[in-house]
Amino acid sequence: MSGMDVWIGLLGSVLVAGAAYSKRSLTASGAAAAVVLGTLMYSLGSAAWFGTLIAFFVASTLLSKYKHKRKAAIESGYAKSGNRDAGQVAANGGLGLLLCIGSVIAPHPAWWAAFVGVMAAVTADTWATEIGGLSRTAPRSILTGRKVAPGTSGGVTALGLLATCAGGLFIGAAAWLLARLGSGAVTGAAHAVGAQHPLETLLPLLAAGLAGGLAGSLSDSLIGAKWQAMYRCAVCGRDVERGSHCGSPAEPLRGFAWMTNDAVNVIGSLFGGAAALAAALLAGWL
Repeated sequence: MSGMDVWIGLLGSVLVAGAAYSKRSLTASGAAAAVVLGTLMYSLGSAAWFGTLIAFFVASTLLSKYKHKRKAAIESGYAKSGNRDAGQVAANGGLGLLLCIGSVIAPHPAWWAAFVGVMAAVTADTWATEIGGLSRTAPRSILTGRKVAPGTSGGVTALGLLATCAGGLFIGAAAWLLARLGSGAVTGAAHAVGAQHPLETLLPLLAAGLAGGLAGSLSDSLIGAKWQAMYRCAVCGRDVERGSHCGSPAEPLRGFAWMTNDAVNVIGSLFGGAAALAAALLAGWL
């Protein structure tokens, strides 16, 4: 890590976070957390690690603004909205930063594989929520298969599953493009000049992204349906993820109080990273 890398990372993070804050895609705390996360990611990792994080954030932010009015009623029941705070930033990018730090301490391609899986997981889950919320067919519970109301935690749709796959593949493709900027600096692998490690090439990264995206998003839905804290609005009777709704306190319905939306996201990203790592190992890329 050089002083120049710190300044480049800081400048890039401030520009991206500042633009997001001005568009109300980040709260003040979210913008501050994004600057810290981005600066560390660039200065400790490389443009590929930082760029993959930015690819997730920019694409997901744009999707959150798409047909926002149509999705507003559904989002009113979510614990968090598209206006991300520090908790959401940490839940979506914190594990990725830890993997980046690990790659600095003990360089190995496994860190990069897991990182791609983690970023694919949070991207796929976000895309499934944003695009799946536009589905014309009612979602079905991932546990029972029964139809549930739009916005219900653990509800899945065919459109949402397609979005999940698209999000994972998007991260795999973005990681591949960015990895081409510096062979070896990305995976931490030593290889001959001009050669590339498999996890710097397109097919393995697409596979890692798809595996991580599917595992992360589906585990997020499963945990959300079974263990996430849920409440019932005393005014409208709707099941929601937050402790208040319609201006009144909501009644606890099920789940663990500590299993918040951010906690579910972190666990889902863990599954995503593990799935991408497993895919790389089984394919012989590690």
